[in-house]
Amino acid sequence: MKKSIFTIENNERLTQDVYKMSLRGDTSDFKAPGQFVNIELEGLYLRRPISVCDLDGSNLTLIYKVVGKGTEQLSRMSRGKTLDLLTGLGNGYDTQKSGNTPLLIGGGVGVPPLYLLAKKLLAEGKTPTAILGFNTESDVFYENEFHALGMEVSITTVDGSRGTKGFVTDAMKNCEVYSYTYSCGPELMLKAVYRASVTEGQFSFEERMGCGFGACMGCSCETKYGYKRICKDGPVLEKGEIVW
Repeated sequence: MKKSIFTIENNERLTQDVYKMSLRGDTSDFKAPGQFVNIELEGLYLRRPISVCDLDGSNLTLIYKVVGKGTEQLSRMSRGKTLDLLTGLGNGYDTQKSGNTPLLIGGGVGVPPLYLLAKKLLAEGKTPTAILGFNTESDVFYENEFHALGMEVSITTVDGSRGTKGFVTDAMKNCEVYSYTYSCGPELMLKAVYRASVTEGQFSFEERMGCGFGACMGCSCETKYGYKRICKDGPVLEKGEIVW
């Protein structure tokens, strides 16, 4: 973990309530896709954890959804403003277990960390495919960015306005053999993917956090091997250790 000051390069709206923020600063503490930052915001006691979407040298990309005071404050920040970030937090995805044809499954704001994961898997010579789930067509984001990597991408929407009608598990039924499962999204989605997947995998959990680095124990959850802290031992957990 490292505490650093980052400068906002851009902050743009992708959908009605989802934003993409580009920052520049010290990214040396990040080790794996799936890690997150914890952002200090003026007037708010707790930092706000946001998963990392992309890294390129000193450039950091975050995608976040406006759901409360903290993210609403973020959405109003403009180029040139600075943010105090704790970086390199959490236990990210392990790509060594992926096999050659992993399946990446993301729902809503669970999509962003899978983008950096996809880039790493491709750099290692793997051939990942992705299923990205949303409520409706107007919620869809980053489809083109995944396509630009050269990946096969399936979109699902609950109302059927784009891609497969239904949930990510409906698109999973059409998948041919895949070697491993990586997933990130709401817990109900993760539970459904867990039951539908035919391989081992890694699942990134969303959880309310206090400190964000394992000191307060506020985000502890039960696993088959005892209690683990989502901020420190997660957010990525192995399929074989998850207790629902």
